[in-house]
Amino acid sequence: MKKINLFIQFLIFGIVFGIAEDVIAIKFATGDPITVRVFVIVVLVTIPFAIIGELIVDRRDVFAFFKKRIGKKLGKS
Repeated sequence: MKKINLFIQFLIFGIVFGIAEDVIAIKFATGDPITVRVFVIVVLVTIPFAIIGELIVDRRDVFAFFKKRIGKKLGKS
């Protein structure tokens, strides 16, 4: 239960900061106003990336996982 709680906390944190980051980038890059439509698109794009980030990238053993898989494909153990 503690791991799930921590996962959810980091996921929410990642979503909030991802949305803020994307909105700021869009505003500076385009100079256009941030409309509800733009905000909804940002949210829809941010959520999957936050989930992927939490499930895959933020795992401590992600590099060991890939190293193990690549080693098997190359014929190494």
